[in-house]
Amino acid sequence: MKIQTIPADEVRRKLAGGAVLVDVRSAAEYGREHIDGAVNVPLDKLSHGLPSEPAAAAVTLVFHCQSGMRTAQNSEVLEQAARGKEAYIMERGIQGWKAAGFATVFDRKQPLDLMRQVQIGAGTLALAGALGGWLVSPWFYLLCGIVGAGLLTAGLTGFCGMARLLLRMPWNRALRQTAKSA
Repeated sequence: MKIQTIPADEVRRKLAGGAVLVDVRSAAEYGREHIDGAVNVPLDKLSHGLPSEPAAAAVTLVFHCQSGMRTAQNSEVLEQAARGKEAYIMERGIQGWKAAGFATVFDRKQPLDLMRQVQIGAGTLALAGALGGWLVSPWFYLLCGIVGAGLLTAGLTGFCGMARLLLRMPWNRALRQTAKSA
């Protein structure tokens, strides 16, 4: 049975009736911003089943991510994790929750998710290379090529040098601790 997608106001009613909200984003994403009361079970850990409490004991589960894409693309994994429980996916994820006017817990002290940092860094370097090549010297275009090669390597091999470098930055101390404990 395919998991139904429901809007945030319906999710709120389900939660009031005892449903458990399961946030499938990474621990870093959850640490930066989450819905109060949501249980964090990253998507890659769901294949091992739900943690003992409270998600495993719940009769009804509502899964969510950032935008709804991760949950929609992994609905089969979510169905298996729910194992016969009544289960739903929150439409548009945490973004849909906020768009409906509901509050989240936001901690600015927590770093951005590492993938977002890589996207920001790669985008900035590519833009700087393009602008430098256009305004200063064609040699700056080489920067765009290096960034492209790095992204290609990361996609083909799973190794991202920029992510490794960013993880060593002082503002990512909390991410390093999370990576060590995982």
